[in-house]
Amino acid sequence: MAFQLAGHRTHSLNGETFVNNPLLTLAGITKRFDAQEVLSGFNLTIQHGEFFTLLGPSGCGKTTVLRMIAGFEQPDEGNILLDGVELSGVPAEKRPVNTVFQSYALFPHMSVFDNVAFGLKMAGVNPQDIAVRVAEALTTVQLTEFTTRKPHQLSGGQKQRVAIARAMVNRPKVLLLDESLSALDHKLRQQMQMELKQLQRKLGITFIYVTHDQEEALSMSDRVMVMHNGQAQQVGTPREIYESPRNLFVARFIGESNVFTATIVRELGDYHYLATIDGVEKEIRADQRFETGELVNVILRPEDLRIDCRNDGIARQGFPGKVIERNYTGQTLNSQILLENGLTVIAHEFFDEDDPDFDYSINQQVGVDWVAGWEHVIRHDGEH
Repeated sequence: MAFQLAGHRTHSLNGETFVNNPLLTLAGITKRFDAQEVLSGFNLTIQHGEFFTLLGPSGCGKTTVLRMIAGFEQPDEGNILLDGVELSGVPAEKRPVNTVFQSYALFPHMSVFDNVAFGLKMAGVNPQDIAVRVAEALTTVQLTEFTTRKPHQLSGGQKQRVAIARAMVNRPKVLLLDESLSALDHKLRQQMQMELKQLQRKLGITFIYVTHDQEEALSMSDRVMVMHNGQAQQVGTPREIYESPRNLFVARFIGESNVFTATIVRELGDYHYLATIDGVEKEIRADQRFETGELVNVILRPEDLRIDCRNDGIARQGFPGKVIERNYTGQTLNSQILLENGLTVIAHEFFDEDDPDFDYSINQQVGVDWVAGWEHVIRHDGEH
């Protein structure tokens, strides 16, 4: 394959093999703009061949991290090492890194071929090699039939692929993508998420992707770093981030979460506790130790909740409340329920057209519960 990473491959990640030593290390990075510190003591390690995503709200520092890796900004403190080589003082054009921008930054007057070939021409590569490498890049992104077209003759997805071909034709060690799918409509964005991940696997190049879109991060990444106020809140696989958020910010930023405040009554077994939630005793399971009397947050995703809407005179199970909103999405029926304790929760249930009692009416009295062990429990930090 034309775009092959060099190095000794010694371990696996998600079925792919990578070298032992990290490809990219950011250590103790501090960055200030006009005396405002946007990153402080920031650390990051990325492996060879990873699809790594920096995820967070606007202003959290994720694009600043990307720009420092690219060489467009310099850290005030700390070190950036690529394959063990310090990048401080190395200009952007000399780094083995290329960037795909949100706007794609294609030259409107140039053909697809010339856009992809531009960097090679500037580097003085001979025309024969340019033709071969551009053809390889366009074959990889499936645009061989579009070489003579101008950007205005391309769809959004095709422009995206031209930008990627242009970025990878120089055979970088790292490809940086800054909100690269945000300009596309929802359906095309979902399609490009799959294409981008498939392309990254095919190339074996490390992708570092910046986004505020949780769906993009979860669907494409090997690992995700969730950022907030210039700090890493959690680093892990998409499943770890979604199912085991480290704090309430991560739980609420990644998808929807229902948060119950509970008090530990006693330990029933290893990481198995009896707790009370608004006076109701509930068994919960955790992955850390808690003390008797300690306040904890019990986190449940909407798909973890179960609704009991029996109208046969038998007491409903769980926490009593009433339906205040419902939304049919095709696959699921999403309900907002106001509990008697004042907490509003969201439940997503897969639609069952054969169940006559599945649908709910506004103001219908229901009970909300969940299967023991489906909850994720973290220490209470005073936030609600």
